[in-house]
Amino acid sequence: MLISTKGRYALRVMIELAGYRKDEYVPLTAIAKKQAISEKYLESILAVLSKSGIIDGLRGKRGGYRLNREAKDYSVGEILRLTEGSLAPVACLDIKSDKCEHAASCRTLPLWEKLDSIICNYLDNVSLADLVDSSLDSDCCV
Repeated sequence: MLISTKGRYALRVMIELAGYRKDEYVPLTAIAKKQAISEKYLESILAVLSKSGIIDGLRGKRGGYRLNREAKDYSVGEILRLTEGSLAPVACLDIKSDKCEHAASCRTLPLWEKLDSIICNYLDNVSLADLVDSSLDSDCCV
C-alpha cells in the first residue's frame, strides 16, 4: 500500500479545515495558499470530499469549504478510502477485484488478510482530532 499525494493532501486539507470555526467557510484559494497546493489539484480533492458528503462546499462570494462534523468524528481511514479507494496491501484483497483463483490454497493469503486488518484497524482508530492535536506517538508528518 502506497498512499498517493492525493491522499496525503486530503489529510492536510482536512486538518486545515479543522482549524477553523465550524460555521466558517474557507475559500479554496486560502487553503491552496496555506497548504502550498495548486488550486486546480486542490479543487479535484475537495470535489471528492464534498461529493462524498464529509465536507460542505458553498459557491459564491462567501463560499468555500468546511467540515460538517467534529474533527473527532472523522477517521483517517475514512478520508483515505475516499481519496485512495482500497487500502488493501495486495490486489486480491481489493473489494473491486475478482477473488483469486488460488485463494483456497494460497499460503500467503492469511498473512495479507492480517496485514489488511492491522492497517484498517489502525487508520480507522486515528481521528482527524488526533492529527490536529498531534497526539500520535510519531513525530513524522502527513
